[in-house]
Amino acid sequence: MAATQYDRLGFPIPAEFDPLPVEPTFNRAAASRGSRNGQRPSSPKRMLLAAVAGLVIAPLVLFPAVMPAVREAVVEWSLRRAIAHEGRGYLGWAVKDVSRAIDWIDPSDAGREQRSRLLCWRAMLQIEDHRARQGLSDADRAAGTAPTAVQPQRVRALALSVLGDFDGALEAAQMAVGLAGEGDPEALNHRAYMRALANRDLEAALDDINRALEGSGEGSPEFLDTRGYVLHLLGRQQEALDDLNIAVGAAQDDRRRLLLLAGHVDEDEFAYRLRATDHGLAVMLHHRGLACQALGLAAQAEQDFATAKNKGFDPSAGVW
Repeated sequence: MAATQYDRLGFPIPAEFDPLPVEPTFNRAAASRGSRNGQRPSSPKRMLLAAVAGLVIAPLVLFPAVMPAVREAVVEWSLRRAIAHEGRGYLGWAVKDVSRAIDWIDPSDAGREQRSRLLCWRAMLQIEDHRARQGLSDADRAAGTAPTAVQPQRVRALALSVLGDFDGALEAAQMAVGLAGEGDPEALNHRAYMRALANRDLEAALDDINRALEGSGEGSPEFLDTRGYVLHLLGRQQEALDDLNIAVGAAQDDRRRLLLLAGHVDEDEFAYRLRATDHGLAVMLHHRGLACQALGLAAQAEQDFATAKNKGFDPSAGVW
């Protein structure tokens, strides 16, 4: 009798596959029953092979079908964790959460825009965590992933400003305007603010922010803050203070309205929004402090500077 043969999984090859004639001891009764039922006779070996085949083949068939749902679930869970961690200032953990989400995004072109947005988010987290070069690298990747998207250029400009490369920052801000359109209020405000941070082209910056305010039609506190800062740099301190008082007042009203939601909305989302609101208010208070200082209002300036620092004002972290 030939030696037992084994398949590639290490299981013995059943007798049915043996090229030699069937042994006389073959169970003809069992074979007869199987023939009458139109089935081949079963055996423990055959059942084991069928089970193994099911374990191997089923995942290959089902995996592609369920993978999109698995990806979506992992990404959603990761982003919820990122919001929770960022809202509480755990930036390193938030970076890991966003990184996990990026790794699980659909690798095809369908996930390109989402990947770019998440790279921008991770870049902002890196900048705030005093890792501006890593943030710039993420922003560059985001721009390469979605070349026509505006946000990567805006984040690049901020990262370059933090790194002191104002030439590069202004170039990125100009690219953002070109991608968004010359009349886009957000892009104009961004370019005006980058010019103010660089302390360059201030008259052009004032023109940008005036056009942005005309285009928004809402008297946005963020836009008024930009104009107030530009006016301060131009030496027009009373006009600057007027704009900044309105901006700070509106931002404080927004914060009070947000506080009314405490206990009535998801606490992670609430912490995330409150932190972002406080950072925006910190920047406005610092700018108002500069205008007050220039006007000789030392006590008010000192108070604004202290409150701004307490709420997170930190140029090295991109909060400026």
